[in-house]
Amino acid sequence: MQVRIVPSILSADLTRLGEQVREADLGGADRIQIDVMDGRFVPNITFGPKIVEAVRRSALEMFLEAHLMIVEPERHIESFAEAGADMIIVHAEATVHLHRAIQLMKQAGVKAGVALNPATPLVSVEEVIPDIDLLLLMTVNPGWGGQDFIRSSVSRIQRARRMIDTHNPRCNLEVDGGIYGDPDHNTALDAVRAGADTLVAGSAVYKHPGGVAAGIKALREAVSFVGMI
Repeated sequence: MQVRIVPSILSADLTRLGEQVREADLGGADRIQIDVMDGRFVPNITFGPKIVEAVRRSALEMFLEAHLMIVEPERHIESFAEAGADMIIVHAEATVHLHRAIQLMKQAGVKAGVALNPATPLVSVEEVIPDIDLLLLMTVNPGWGGQDFIRSSVSRIQRARRMIDTHNPRCNLEVDGGIYGDPDHNTALDAVRAGADTLVAGSAVYKHPGGVAAGIKALREAVSFVGMI
């Protein structure tokens, strides 16, 4: 199994967004994540479909994830799909009709992802696991970058891995929040050992002192100890 590295542009230098996206692409990133926040579901306000369009123009072949941290995400699925997202991720906590939202993503021709906040029980998505392409576990409370990895997330990732292996082995298990590959703070390795196959990282990539490519390389090396890439 190959571990996917997914830089989040939330930590990018937005004055050089196109350049920073291309650096991630050339540096070996597997995907790019665009964090969409509405100031209601989470405290912060960030990007919309226009930013997805801009990122798509900057990296025509790159796989783009739009992580919708917004209430009633089903109202905006079509616009993000039209903007160029390859996958849309909605929060189970943000919609009262999760199955309908998944259907809308499939109708829009994009891959369907569902995200869970740290305190949301895994059982809340058990019924839809067979229908989705990705389960995203937040390993921080969503809303801003640079937070510390919640240590109790490790056992949660393990339990999610077992659930996915039982109900839908093709589903990716992504983690997002506090992911670093530093020797003394290797949360990337902790997450992969627990069963994650996809790592979202913002600061570890875009704030790396050696640059974007060096940040991606450091994450790959950090998880190579478990023989997965």
